[in-house]
Amino acid sequence: MKDNIIDARGRACPEPVLMSKKAIEKSPEGIKIIVDNVTAIENIRRFASNSGYSIEVLEQDDDFILTLGKK
Repeated sequence: MKDNIIDARGRACPEPVLMSKKAIEKSPEGIKIIVDNVTAIENIRRFASNSGYSIEVLEQDDDFILTLGKK
């Protein structure tokens, strides 16, 4: 997977999910998305699961780095 990194910090849902969807369409092998709230994590987790992607969440300071990859 290339390091396709999307910065969605400060964005309210559903915008982080829409950004993830658009990025996955361009890079179907996977992406990383940075968010700063738990609601975005849960919504992106649901999107990933429904789209056939695994998700890994790493907490870094006040941010979360979500890595989506093909199952």
